[in-house]
Amino acid sequence: MKTRRAFSPEVLEIDAARTAGRIEASIRESVFRQLRRKGAVLGLSGGIDSSVAAALCVRALGKDRVLGLFMPEADSCEDSLRLGRHLAGCLGIRTELEDITPILAGARCYERRDDAIRTVVPEYGEGWKSKIVLPNLRDGSAYSLFSVVVRSPAGAERCVRLTAEAYLGIVAATNFKQRARMVVEYYHADRLNHAVVGTPNLLEYDQGFFVKYGDGAADLKPLAHLYKTQVYQLAKYLDVPREIQERPPTTDTYSLPQSQEEFYFALPYGQMDLCLYGMNHGVPAAEVAAATGLTVEQAERAYRLIDSKRSATRHLHLPPMLVEDAGPDPGLETTCASGARERPEPVPVPPPELRPEPAPVPRAVIGA
Repeated sequence: MKTRRAFSPEVLEIDAARTAGRIEASIRESVFRQLRRKGAVLGLSGGIDSSVAAALCVRALGKDRVLGLFMPEADSCEDSLRLGRHLAGCLGIRTELEDITPILAGARCYERRDDAIRTVVPEYGEGWKSKIVLPNLRDGSAYSLFSVVVRSPAGAERCVRLTAEAYLGIVAATNFKQRARMVVEYYHADRLNHAVVGTPNLLEYDQGFFVKYGDGAADLKPLAHLYKTQVYQLAKYLDVPREIQERPPTTDTYSLPQSQEEFYFALPYGQMDLCLYGMNHGVPAAEVAAATGLTVEQAERAYRLIDSKRSATRHLHLPPMLVEDAGPDPGLETTCASGARERPEPVPVPPPELRPEPAPVPRAVIGA
């Protein structure tokens, strides 16, 4: 009788060379055959995901067919541009610098965000900095409620619980940043007849850590099937600059430094990857706890948070709703990581007499 191996971080180990080869083949198939484009455009943030995606595009398409975009704004960390340039230099690709601050100012992004913050911190104004945060799952907080951390020009810092209205106002205003960047990416893609490459990993894609029609928009997403731990393995294999490999994951969205853990995932990516893998493969929470250093209660709560985020962000993955089935789009196919092509099945639309009554719209809920 076979005994099942103990659950451990080894479940996320990959054959990096083989994985890279499969992704490169899929990129070529997607860009040249499916999309009929001449190359690829992607934003370079100096982070691990965009760096690995760029390196794979260069290997798949050639450096002359890849354009890297730097799109800083007023709140961006200087390291993002510096590391993005370093990566582009290592890869030998063409780049463009597009400062999106004027676009955001014109759309009143910063003004709208500050107005929302002032509903809970009335003195917030010029020279202040901020970020929004969630409690860490390991702290034992019963509810995942967002707070705003503010720092005055004098350096005084405090944390204030956000109302639902303030939270939604801050997020709605901040989402201008990702959407403005995608507008710029598609401008360059259109003028060059290139495809836009999105860079989410599986943890981000599964948990809805993206902005709809912002960084969630792209023509292909070559890393969306890989856990973030596996993206780091590819980075090592592809010889991504060590400083980028060692850089802590950051949102680079708010004026105060902010990790992905404190903004969205409530745990470091290594632990979240194992929790997500365990849930996806039916591993008991107790085994995940033993492998991650969490308590059983914390692992069970991580499972609930994963489910909760999937439910709350389901709409981000959905296409526009239609009143009636408009039929399949001509030539619409998707390319899997294996390179196989699939045509999605049309969603059946029931006749009017069989359609359920619309459900009441729930009140907005903050967090999971």
